[in-house]
Amino acid sequence: MNTRRRLTGVVTSNKMQKTVVVKVTRTYQHPLYKKVVHASMKLKAHDELGCEIGDEVLVVESRPISRDKRWVVQSILKRQGQPMEELPAEEGA
Repeated sequence: MNTRRRLTGVVTSNKMQKTVVVKVTRTYQHPLYKKVVHASMKLKAHDELGCEIGDEVLVVESRPISRDKRWVVQSILKRQGQPMEELPAEEGA
């Protein structure tokens, strides 16, 4: 297993060629005030899988691909709110 970071987020834009914008949110408790804080960040990720807006994806850290892209879409977890259908097991393989 390699040490690359993997984050889960939702695709918010796919208007660029082979690039998607992924919004990654995290929730944590403030250390002093004990209030729940919602933080989010937008990442540009390289997309060879053809993601659509609303898809939940897994992005993995990579080498710099362009000025802004440092992430690659590894897999699509859900298609626009729908869970990915399991592929049937190949017989004889």
